[in-house]
Amino acid sequence: MSATPQLSPIAKMERRTLIDLIESGKRLDGRSPFDYRPIKVRTGIIEKANGSSFVELGKTKVMVGVKVELGEPFEDTPDQGVLTVNVELVPLASPTFEPGPPNENAIELARVVDRGLRESEAIGLGELCLIPGKKVQVIFIDIYVLDYDGNLIDSSALASLAALLTSRVPKYTVKGEDKIEAKGEDAPLPIKNYPIAVTAAKIGGSVILDPSYEEEQVMDARLTITVDKDDKICAAQKGGLGTFHPSEVDSIIDRAISKSSELRSKLLEAVKAGES
Repeated sequence: MSATPQLSPIAKMERRTLIDLIESGKRLDGRSPFDYRPIKVRTGIIEKANGSSFVELGKTKVMVGVKVELGEPFEDTPDQGVLTVNVELVPLASPTFEPGPPNENAIELARVVDRGLRESEAIGLGELCLIPGKKVQVIFIDIYVLDYDGNLIDSSALASLAALLTSRVPKYTVKGEDKIEAKGEDAPLPIKNYPIAVTAAKIGGSVILDPSYEEEQVMDARLTITVDKDDKICAAQKGGLGTFHPSEVDSIIDRAISKSSELRSKLLEAVKAGES
């Protein structure tokens, strides 16, 4: 299963040309193998949402809205809030996207973003519990892919974190055993960590970061490493039928840790600038 939508075949000559170019250390857009495309982050774009963001990674565009409502906790975590991530691959974004219920690509993309947030304990879910076993705050993260030009995982993860960082949620007072009243004021979500996803693609004998649409068409395998603020790996996801040598995995991990710090700084700066 792959978070990269199924792609149309391209001519063998074009494929060979692209692979040869990458193996020579060059890329179609002029980047070096481990460079990311330009990143732009805007927040507060959806007035009715508790938090929202719009991220551009090159020509890939992703919008995220966060909505927080009251609900019931899961039975195995009665004293924690609930996190739910959904993805919609908007048909306008790519000829490969089709209307209808989420396909396996959308489902995997949602799970990878969810896993990074959950395993890094990015949100203090315990602080969202109002009445254990009965009432908690439920966080809905809705990801909309508006323009697809490669690397949906990293762009969606960045947009989700940006939206969470700018979310405001109501404050409640618990009276008695089961009565909840809104205080009439709100507060930021309890964000405890800042996980960043870094995706590498193997093409022929080369490994690159942040694959574009064209590069995803010819890649043999994909590996996403999600790194938290303490440089600890909190999630990993492989896609594609190809394989990575253990030494390649070690190299990707090292680069993911380094690159995640850079991407995290850019994201936090953009969020801060949007709040000022």
